[in-house]
Amino acid sequence: MEDSGKTFSSEEEEANYWKDLAMTYKQRWVCATASSRLRSHSPSVCVVLQEKFEVQHSEGYRQISALEDDLAQTKAIKDQLQKYIRELEQANDDLERAKRATIMSLEDFEQRLNQAIERNAFLESELDEKENLLESVQRLKDEARGQEALVSSPACPTAPPSIIFTGTLHPALCPGCLVRGCLDDSTGGTPLTPAARISALNIVGDLLRKVGRFNKVKERVKDSRSRFPTFYEWSWIIGTGVQTRFLPEPRVRSVPKPNRWPSLWTAEQQQRAVGR
Repeated sequence: MEDSGKTFSSEEEEANYWKDLAMTYKQRWVCATASSRLRSHSPSVCVVLQEKFEVQHSEGYRQISALEDDLAQTKAIKDQLQKYIRELEQANDDLERAKRATIMSLEDFEQRLNQAIERNAFLESELDEKENLLESVQRLKDEARGQEALVSSPACPTAPPSIIFTGTLHPALCPGCLVRGCLDDSTGGTPLTPAARISALNIVGDLLRKVGRFNKVKERVKDSRSRFPTFYEWSWIIGTGVQTRFLPEPRVRSVPKPNRWPSLWTAEQQQRAVGR
């Protein structure tokens, strides 16, 4: 042995030495036995571990594939949601533009409606004024017919020769006075608008021009013929618009003396006649 030449000082020391060496060999044998046993079992253990690894690998691959599919679906859903959000934003913008256009159209419609209401109110007032003016015109026509009947009547009253009409009107018979005298009675004292007053002034002026033309024709008839104009001529002069073709023509009579047939009454008589 390698330690056979070693010397010891005592037997006890030698016994301890060999005891320790035996323990060392025993440990080596145990290690070698375990190593051989493990070496004999290692192929089966490697196979089991390989199978476990393959199972874990396949299961991990399936999980990874499922997660990848979920991720792809999530990305697709996200893209769809983003697209839907963009469409909603675009639709919201369109709705806001349509709302603004609708509000503008509504404001324009309200403005036009208010204008139409104002125009209708103005037209209604104009119609009321027209009706009042028509009543006044009808009254003036009736009065003109009454004056015509008085002039054409055989029993027409006479007037002093000092009030013979000379072609001018008395200041009391101005159109404004006649309009105030006639329209205040017909409208019950209600003030008229400037347009109504202008229309009434025009009507009264036209009637006064017809009266003046009537007087001129009467003077011409006095000079040229010895009879009054026919009823047709009176209708044309006065302009009453009466259908005269069914009425008989009045009889011809002599013209009275000029001093018994004045051309126009006095201002007081005219105002009294107009105010009837």
